[in-house]
Amino acid sequence: MSAGKKKVWSDTTPLLHRRNSPPPPSYHSSSSFPFTVEMTSSSSPRRVGSLFLGIDVGTSSARAGVFDDKGKLLGTSSSPIQIWKEGDIVEQSSTDIWHAVCASVKSACSLANVAGHEVTGIGFAATCSLVAVDSDGAPVTVSWSGDSRRNVIVWMDHRAVKQAEKINSFNSPVLQYCGGAVSPEMQPPKLLWVKENLPESWSMVFRWMDLSDWLSYRATGDDTRSLCTTVCKWTYLGHAHMQQMKEKNLRDMEACGWDDDFWEEIGLGDLLEGHHAKIGRSVALPGHSLGSGLTTAAAQEMGLRAGIPVGTSLIDAHAGGVGIMESVPESDSEAKESEKEAVSSRMALVCGTSTCHMAVSESKLFIPGVWGPFWSAMLPEYWLTEGGQSATGALLDYIIENHMASPPLAERAASQKTSIFALLNSILKTMMQERKSPFVAALTENTHVLPDFHGNRSPIADPKSKGIICGLTLDTSEGQLALLYLATIQGVAYGTRHIVEHCNAHGHKINTLLACGGLSKNPLYVQEHADIMGCPVILPRESESVLLGAAILGAVAAKKYPTLMEAMKALNAAGQVVRPSQDPKVKKYHDAKYKIFRELYEQQLSQRSAMAKALD
Repeated sequence: MSAGKKKVWSDTTPLLHRRNSPPPPSYHSSSSFPFTVEMTSSSSPRRVGSLFLGIDVGTSSARAGVFDDKGKLLGTSSSPIQIWKEGDIVEQSSTDIWHAVCASVKSACSLANVAGHEVTGIGFAATCSLVAVDSDGAPVTVSWSGDSRRNVIVWMDHRAVKQAEKINSFNSPVLQYCGGAVSPEMQPPKLLWVKENLPESWSMVFRWMDLSDWLSYRATGDDTRSLCTTVCKWTYLGHAHMQQMKEKNLRDMEACGWDDDFWEEIGLGDLLEGHHAKIGRSVALPGHSLGSGLTTAAAQEMGLRAGIPVGTSLIDAHAGGVGIMESVPESDSEAKESEKEAVSSRMALVCGTSTCHMAVSESKLFIPGVWGPFWSAMLPEYWLTEGGQSATGALLDYIIENHMASPPLAERAASQKTSIFALLNSILKTMMQERKSPFVAALTENTHVLPDFHGNRSPIADPKSKGIICGLTLDTSEGQLALLYLATIQGVAYGTRHIVEHCNAHGHKINTLLACGGLSKNPLYVQEHADIMGCPVILPRESESVLLGAAILGAVAAKKYPTLMEAMKALNAAGQVVRPSQDPKVKKYHDAKYKIFRELYEQQLSQRSAMAKALD
């Protein structure tokens, strides 16, 4: 691959500009491909009824959206957040994040023409980043730099690979509920890293929290943790509460799902003090109403009224699942024998910087290399299986931005007020016609990509896996970039196929994909997934599914719906259905490329072994 000038990250320079600085150029801003929408509002008159506010903190921005009681988005706004990156270390500031949240909430309400006192309920979603605060709620540094602002270890941070390996070596029984092994992206390895490397910070921290839990705590003063975050990222055994679920005794659940032997064994027994006070003494189902609602201080900062119900939070990808899982056409939803069978046949793809693959089942399914089964971590009383790819949108950005043809292409996209993705899609269409290719996908017959540039999260669960590109030449043209772009999309889609096949081989019956997130707004990306998977991909009516999922938490907290599922049925809605090509040649082509895709990893393992022996 031809590389242009590489980005250089510094320890003190943020990845993104601050809110008061001019925004950096973005590949994701266009009218036809609105990957990032800073501010949008509905032009239609606002309906009378309940209004729900969803807040989502992603990797690079905080966003807020106001929805009506039909699930229609009335206004949304985003505000960038600061991020520091050095190699495998990625950090943020909870103070900066909160300021961005408040700014986006005020702007979204203004654009929706909604006064602060009109909001009925609030829900938060966020990346599964780790937040450290002291007894006063002030930030405690998790950074080698000692900068107290940097108190958040971002989800994608891979500093704790060795700690993850150490934890996995104990083969604790809890590991069977996260695919057999913890990932360095989960919280126990990161906690162990801080204890081993930053002892002063370790002694100062009073609360360790997942970012979405910290946001709801910051808003309400209630540090009750979500079953979503604790079960999915902290090895909490949510099914310890199954009896309480049967008895409908769900309020202020004491945290009885921590495996104390596990924490002692891995060297973090001090987190058990005070009935697990530092990591969570009480837990609740997503959407549970927290404390007395929004505190007076938080209400003033956000421009809202005090006391608005705030629901227990969700990880952002899981909020996307809540915002999309019932977004199916009525004919499809009625075709199944039962509601549980219907929802269990779907997989939600939340496609952003990374992609999360969410599927639920009535019974627990242990799937090697795939996270879960997590009880009630997304939908109450269902077991959640969570696959994932650590770099998808981030990988496409990397491939494009580091190619010599990228700068002039980006300039042309800006001048035409479109996106670089739209231009690349157009270039591929022209290349197909000029080369008389039978279909667009066939252009990459000699270009193959293994997309493990940030390791393989699932189903192989190998953080040491590396990305591979086969078929490079000295060509530096826009056409060659377009081929790399297409091959990368295909590599990501083959990864999804691998995850789905692996899940179905272990008991799932997935036959439909529902996609949301920035990448789902790219028609080529969606069509390639449909063709490679051989199944329909359903897009929601409202593209901001993560925000909708967060808003649904607020609706449940406000008691506007009796259950989370009832709220989803009322507020989810289907949009476009993208079906796979019926051309048998397309299937034959992708089957052949998929075989090569699987072989690339096996070849890498062989090469890794050969070099290890050579250096032994």
